[in-house]
Amino acid sequence: MNAYADFLARKRMIDPATGIVADVSLHSVLKDHQRDIVRWSLRRGRSAIFAGTGLGKTLMELSWSEHVADFTGKPVLIFAPRAVAAQHIREAKKFGIAARLVTCQAECGLGINITNYQKIDHFDLSAFGGIVIDESSILKSTDGKYRNRLIEECAKVPFRLAATATPAPNDFMELGNHAEFLGVMSYTDMLATFFTHDGGDTQKWRLKGHAETEFWKWMASWAVMLRMPSDLGYDNSGYDLPPLRYTSHQVQVGYAPSMETGLLFPMEARTLQERIAARRDSVGERVALAASITPHHRPFVWWCNMNPEAEGLAKAIPGSVNLTGSDSDDVKERKMVDFSEGRTRVLITKPSIAGFGMNWQHCADTGFVGLNDSFEQIYQAVRRFWRFGQTKPVNVHFIASEMEGAVVANLRRKEADAERMAAAMIMHMADLSSQEVRGMVRDRPDYDPQIPMSVPAWLTGEAA
Repeated sequence: MNAYADFLARKRMIDPATGIVADVSLHSVLKDHQRDIVRWSLRRGRSAIFAGTGLGKTLMELSWSEHVADFTGKPVLIFAPRAVAAQHIREAKKFGIAARLVTCQAECGLGINITNYQKIDHFDLSAFGGIVIDESSILKSTDGKYRNRLIEECAKVPFRLAATATPAPNDFMELGNHAEFLGVMSYTDMLATFFTHDGGDTQKWRLKGHAETEFWKWMASWAVMLRMPSDLGYDNSGYDLPPLRYTSHQVQVGYAPSMETGLLFPMEARTLQERIAARRDSVGERVALAASITPHHRPFVWWCNMNPEAEGLAKAIPGSVNLTGSDSDDVKERKMVDFSEGRTRVLITKPSIAGFGMNWQHCADTGFVGLNDSFEQIYQAVRRFWRFGQTKPVNVHFIASEMEGAVVANLRRKEADAERMAAAMIMHMADLSSQEVRGMVRDRPDYDPQIPMSVPAWLTGEAA
């Protein structure tokens, strides 16, 4: 009988906790939702925090790391994107938490060590008691360099924490990679257990109908997801976002009738190649318009897609700084920190370089002089400014060629779709996560009889 009970226990999809059982004393600066999530993460040992921008992931990571280092007697290493590592150090200092910025194993010591992903080759990850991966959407790609290294080398690290904003809705690959990093279940096992293949596209998977409830239970056993404190039943006081204002600008470009296409008038770009051509043909006009609407006395970030856009803006806006992909790691970090600390007023860069992880609430004006087709990059870039802690309305400008069509309308549609899907994920996980994190159970009983029942006399033995 015991053997059968063990067999059933192994078949359960709930990942067991392996962390710190004893109660811990946490910093008073943590808000209620942060304090409970940190305690839950420490109990879990290996967990993911999917929390919206501005909900305090950095403070939660630092608090978790501090207690893991004390418990294991080993150093903890936090990986963060470039320049975000230095931002973590500033946050730690603000909250009175000891942490050091390191570039290699020899610089590490007991306590909290922080570095960036680009320096992963300089560390022996098995030497740490805990590993934190900040902006853990870096695990998204199944064949990514960092993803594979982190999963393989952290397999025996007892404490692991992944933290990012709410993951891409319906991007089950990203969820599976998180589960694999945490040692919960492999990506392929997750697909085989909960999903069915949908057609010929290898990326299209959908939840099996009968497995949906079990999937969300499984998710809530190792991950907590929230966009607002109220998603887990906490007070939203202090978490009001200011207005977000989108402004669309279209530039006209010269067009000559083409013998090649046979068209007398320009046609709206439809395919990806046509949109790229429209962007390339309108660089000068878009740069000139961007320079003309850049404020003279407020911080501003221009996001570009092509190098000629960035180079043209750097020439057109006096005192601006162009952060490029060809800059060395140290130069990239210095330029981002200079903007963060107010030494640079206008920063020009690409979402792929600086669109993740930075907290730029001191700036409320930004714009895209060039776009690509990645909604996630645009979403993340805007969230550098429009996040909890921002006190001013955020103004976002989109500059496009008239040939590119309704750019802002398409972005709003994609954003609405993402919000609906994220809300569905939260809806599925909210009660489950609240029970896990807060130790709460439903107030209503499963059975609540309201109608009196008469027992037949023949059943009570009272019949004559």
